[in-house]
Amino acid sequence: MSKTSKKVAATSRKARIAEMRRAERARERRNRIITITLSTVIVAGLVGWGAYALSSANEKEEQQASEAKKPVRGEKSWEAKKLTRNHVQNAVKYAMNPPVGGDHSQAWMTCDGTVYTQAIAKENAVHSLEHGAVWVTYNDQAVDNDIKALGDKVSKTPYTLMSPVKDQSGTIMLSAWGRQLTVDKASDPRVEQFFTKYVQGPQTPEPGAACTGGLTAS
Repeated sequence: MSKTSKKVAATSRKARIAEMRRAERARERRNRIITITLSTVIVAGLVGWGAYALSSANEKEEQQASEAKKPVRGEKSWEAKKLTRNHVQNAVKYAMNPPVGGDHSQAWMTCDGTVYTQAIAKENAVHSLEHGAVWVTYNDQAVDNDIKALGDKVSKTPYTLMSPVKDQSGTIMLSAWGRQLTVDKASDPRVEQFFTKYVQGPQTPEPGAACTGGLTAS
């Protein structure tokens, strides 16, 4: 091969190598652009999802707070200043049955999701209400399925207690300090609303006080 032919071949080879290098650099640039674009899309998606999740959580909290402020339809209420809070040793004659406040025993009934199958002293139960408990009571008109459903709910809910009160006027009654609701069925949606609003609710005279370590049924 002549010198001229060798020179032409070498030039051609260099040109091909240069072209291959340009093509490789172009591919690398495209890959970087694709990687950056995908990363940006993923990050944007995560940020967007996070913002959506945070917004949804905030909306849920606001909705729950709004629901908690609404009065429970049909509930009765008593002014806090009319409900005395003295500790007494004698039996108390209450103005309502079951009582929702007033003078009471120094000892509270254990109310850590506690279901009592026998009647309990009202003076002790009122002290539990003072600590922010909801007291579920029922008379002989309540059916077994409702008693079981209410018992299951109470047993899963701290700061609640349940017991029979045969001489109460309503079939099922829910009491908190200064608040009371009567329903006919455990499935009444107001039961859940009452629990949400008044278990350690704003009506509680002594929020955070113990519901454990109190009296238990004999």
